[in-house]
Amino acid sequence: MELIEAIASRRSIRGFKPDPVPREVLAEVLELARLSPSAVNEQSWEFIVLTGESLERAKKVNVEQHLAGARVSPDCAATPPNLLKSPYVDRQIALAVQLFGLVGIERSNKEKRLEWQLKGKRFFDAPAAILISADETIFNPKHLTPLIDVGIITQTIALAALDFGLGTCIQQDTVFYPDALRKALNIPDSKRIIVALAMGYPDWDHPANGLRTPREPLESLVTWKT
Repeated sequence: MELIEAIASRRSIRGFKPDPVPREVLAEVLELARLSPSAVNEQSWEFIVLTGESLERAKKVNVEQHLAGARVSPDCAATPPNLLKSPYVDRQIALAVQLFGLVGIERSNKEKRLEWQLKGKRFFDAPAAILISADETIFNPKHLTPLIDVGIITQTIALAALDFGLGTCIQQDTVFYPDALRKALNIPDSKRIIVALAMGYPDWDHPANGLRTPREPLESLVTWKT
């Protein structure tokens, strides 16, 4: 797939076929992604690839923590969307309305909304997931450039995956409980889990995969200085 086509066609996939992704394919995607740029060539990223039993453990932990009402405490803190100001919260609300409309979930249907939330916590039942982490020695409040690095390589993974017929969904809600994940997956305490990608072959019959979110027009984003 050509790069411009990949950039234009990439979307968040929330419905996957059960077909497993071969390990060599996942390795090829990461082999490409590791060529991403980083600040002063720090290469601060590390990958934890989940398939099979390890993925099931991660799903179980996320669902259990969510149902138990565990405190959300991601290693990379973020402002909850409902606390954002306009226009950011407006975009988040519009996304939710559009997505729930596609999958047929009424706002008042708490049972269906919980079911959808749990599906998200299960990486949307993708056959593979990638956790992107950084070592605590480089990721700290006084040195935040690794967040930029991780953002760059996350996008690279999402684009590279398209060339192998794969879809991805970039997620933070699957790393809301990093301590529980570290324990369940035997990840060292020194590793900070920043973000995750659900990955697999898209199920194009799933209604959620029909979602196309709008983008702001270029003229509202650019200030030209001459």
